[in-house]
Amino acid sequence: MSILLAISTFVLILTSIFLILLVLAQKAKSDGGMGAAMGGGMAEATFGADTGNVLSKATINAAIVFFVLSFALYLGRIYERKHSSAAAGSALPTITAPASAPAQKAPAGIAVPATTVPTTPTPATKP
Repeated sequence: MSILLAISTFVLILTSIFLILLVLAQKAKSDGGMGAAMGGGMAEATFGADTGNVLSKATINAAIVFFVLSFALYLGRIYERKHSSAAAGSALPTITAPASAPAQKAPAGIAVPATTVPTTPTPATKP
């Protein structure tokens, strides 16, 4: 299960880098934007007049893949943590505390209220 989660995490990282590059390659509606500075003209030459449609469809698809992978990884990590804690719970030894724990001394400057130990009354004996 952890190998599958590791591969999914790697694919998620690649998808996020691809999504960032797709967004940067697109032209802004008002001016050339970052897409023109990073070779927006080359994208127009490659895809023709439908450059905006191709890039926006690729962005939408990459965003869908990003969100689906993120949610799947979230559920996978929850499943892994739930099953690892259940397995570790039975593997760890149980430790019991001693019956009479020694009284700890409070640090200087901290007032600790005195506690009284309730005692059971002993029955009085009649002579």
